[in-house]
Amino acid sequence: MGNKIIRNFCIIAHIDHGKSTLADRLLQFTGTIPDRKMRDQVLDSMDLERERGITIKAQAVRMNYIAKDGVTYVLNLIDTPGHVDFNYEVSRSIAACEGALLVVDASQGIEAQTLANAFLAFDQNLKIIPVINKIDLPNADIEGAKKQIISVLGLEEEDIILASAKQGIGTEDILEAIIDRIPYPKGSIDKPLKAIIFDSFYDSFRGVIIYVRVIDGTLTNGMNIKFMSNNTTYVVDELGTLTLERKPKDTLSVGEVGYIVAGIKNISMVSMGDTITDSIISTSEPFPGYKKITPMVFSGLYPTDSTQYPLLKEALSKLKLNDASFNFDPETSEALGFGFRCGFLGLLHMEIIHERLEREFNLSLISTAPNVVYYIYMEDGEKLIIENPVKFPEKGCINRIEEPYIKATIMLPSRYIGTIMQLVQERRGIYKSIEYMDEGHAILSYEIPLAEIVLDFYDKLKSLSQGYASFDYELMGYKISDAVKVNMLINGDKVDALAFIIHKDKAYSYSRQIAEKVKEIIPRQMYEVSIQAAVGGRIIARETIKALRKNVLAKCYGGDITRKRKLLEKQKEGKKRMKQIGSVNIPQEAFMAVLKINN
Repeated sequence: MGNKIIRNFCIIAHIDHGKSTLADRLLQFTGTIPDRKMRDQVLDSMDLERERGITIKAQAVRMNYIAKDGVTYVLNLIDTPGHVDFNYEVSRSIAACEGALLVVDASQGIEAQTLANAFLAFDQNLKIIPVINKIDLPNADIEGAKKQIISVLGLEEEDIILASAKQGIGTEDILEAIIDRIPYPKGSIDKPLKAIIFDSFYDSFRGVIIYVRVIDGTLTNGMNIKFMSNNTTYVVDELGTLTLERKPKDTLSVGEVGYIVAGIKNISMVSMGDTITDSIISTSEPFPGYKKITPMVFSGLYPTDSTQYPLLKEALSKLKLNDASFNFDPETSEALGFGFRCGFLGLLHMEIIHERLEREFNLSLISTAPNVVYYIYMEDGEKLIIENPVKFPEKGCINRIEEPYIKATIMLPSRYIGTIMQLVQERRGIYKSIEYMDEGHAILSYEIPLAEIVLDFYDKLKSLSQGYASFDYELMGYKISDAVKVNMLINGDKVDALAFIIHKDKAYSYSRQIAEKVKEIIPRQMYEVSIQAAVGGRIIARETIKALRKNVLAKCYGGDITRKRKLLEKQKEGKKRMKQIGSVNIPQEAFMAVLKINN
């Protein structure tokens, strides 16, 4: 039968629509995992994944299923991450499949991420099997969910499967649909080896372990393989298939999904979506769609205790071993001391790294406000890539500044359209279109600067829509921007950790709010403290912390007014000297003030 008994599929869904629970039922029904070892979200290995109800690290698992026709089929489930930050990883997992289960929550209907991932699957010509999950809930609107699937995605009503992953309803119907509707892999065993990398992780004993799907040819033990993105070659030490544990075997053929161990010590040599081929008889062209993952959001990470700096460096190095998309470089801040400038795929990625560092390595950290990457073109033709506001050049020598834009898709009940459109326009959004899914739901399309969503856009969106709006985005490139760098000065001294880049139109109001927030946090001193925001040499906002005043007249019981004046002048001179030699101790909360500003 060969590759005709193989079915490769993934599950795509919005966060918390039951993707991991459905995977649990498939594993249980096929006997891949015995009941005694069963637990909820068995493919989610991190505590964070279980707590948040999202998949952060994709998994793959092989199941054997005896269908109603009596044939034993091999089903390869290639799990996908569950957040927009990992959009590229999702696209590569989808590319390794021939079909996808599209899971829609019966109580919530289609949401933005469902739509975005469905379009990724359509682009790869995958066979879509729509599944309406959670039909056992009292508030399930099955007919409403059906209408949305038919009108928005153009799928047929008879193709929709009703299921409850929690109760196990519809599991067999889903497995039979996978066999009947998803095509088997169409590659040729006679062609040179072509395999796509859809995931990898670092094992401290074996080195980098790569997860692959074989497109053409055969992968064998001892084979010399080549990564087409960087032309590096390795010898296969071990390969095999993936159940919940790794099972070694001698060959992987067309359509099979498995792992490779090849003594690779550096995970940066392995790129998601790269093509593996035979180093001697290579394939003529790589698998399409590969691109290098680049961080889009940057933030500084500093230990609250400077003695923890070596521990932070070691912890970051360990996390980097399993996450090639994360990078870090040492930097020094006058206010915060030694730390690292870290690059992330997005805000969730940043939050996960920060939380893992504190949980797994017992570190106490300060993170500076996140910022995006700006392209700055100088008058002499030089192009600068600015990841840190401190490196922003002087305004006079800049020709133009470009900032990243995203194409945003917002799905929401129609009654919230006005308030959400106002929010997006405040964030410099450019309106593109509005489509109505049905009489009660709409899809808004906007182009928005990425810098406008990295702080609190998602929270505001959920708040204004009472939790009903969902949001998804994809990067669309760079556009010219009128951005400026704002320096925060405490008593005339620049505080580099509080510097930020912002659009010129918002610089004044935003700087004023930060100055007010910092004023609340810095304790009063024995002398007056000025807090200023400056663009270049121009002060655009100022707040003053009044000095604490000792009552020097308390011991003066009488006499001429000149005696009292003399005491006050002496105090005034003392405060002047104190201001010249004194320094303001800025609490850690001040560096988080930028994150808490209400835009």
